[in-house]
Amino acid sequence: MLTEIHQILNTLTPITLTEMDSVKLMDRTDTKFTFHINQLPQVLELAKVHYKVFEINNKRISDYQTLYYDTSDLELYNIHHTGKLNRYKVRHRTYVDSNIGFLEVKYKNNKGKTFKSRIKELEVQKNWNSESTQFLLKKTPYIPSTLIPSLWVNYSRITLVNVESKERLTLDFNLEFKKGDNKQKLHQLIIAEVKQEKAKGSPFISIMKQLHIREGSISKYCMAMAYTDPSVKTNRFKQKLLSIKKILNHDTITN
Repeated sequence: MLTEIHQILNTLTPITLTEMDSVKLMDRTDTKFTFHINQLPQVLELAKVHYKVFEINNKRISDYQTLYYDTSDLELYNIHHTGKLNRYKVRHRTYVDSNIGFLEVKYKNNKGKTFKSRIKELEVQKNWNSESTQFLLKKTPYIPSTLIPSLWVNYSRITLVNVESKERLTLDFNLEFKKGDNKQKLHQLIIAEVKQEKAKGSPFISIMKQLHIREGSISKYCMAMAYTDPSVKTNRFKQKLLSIKKILNHDTITN
């Protein structure tokens, strides 16, 4: 499977890290889809005429390691679980292949718009330094000392960039969740996310419709929490978790 995926990716025009600066899309709308990795070659074949592929160090599939932070009573997770908007995620992300790290804050407002802020921070922090403290005070309503390591979400990513419009597409797989001693691997699941300045037409969204893969938002942090912490509430995510189970059993319908 991976050999076929690599072969298709090698037919795409590459885009460099410097060129990617034009499509950072820190202020954006997101549209997500989930499907089985068995469908990825077909998806890539249909998408390749519309997108370039991000390449770094001659690699077109990149590895990411992400540590999420939350309060001791999991306030950030619980706010998401209740369905409230105006919510935050705090994480440190390491781009393994380029040896770059960022402390990031994602904020989703009550209009469904996502805003991402970040500062360079190579080292994963367990105790905040002065720069990170100031950043968190500025970008979140939380006292930094109350934000502690919650869980890890690691995965591989293919990043595609629309050749005609300001749109970025990420395809995440090889998902691994770790919270304390609890671990879960979902290597066969693809989480695709279309990132645009505003919701509009997209070749990838058209492909998803063509393949009868329905839109369905899923938070990797919340999904990881549901899979690794049996004490948390998951009622709101029950349908999404059932959908994922169907996908991993080779059911291509996400809802």
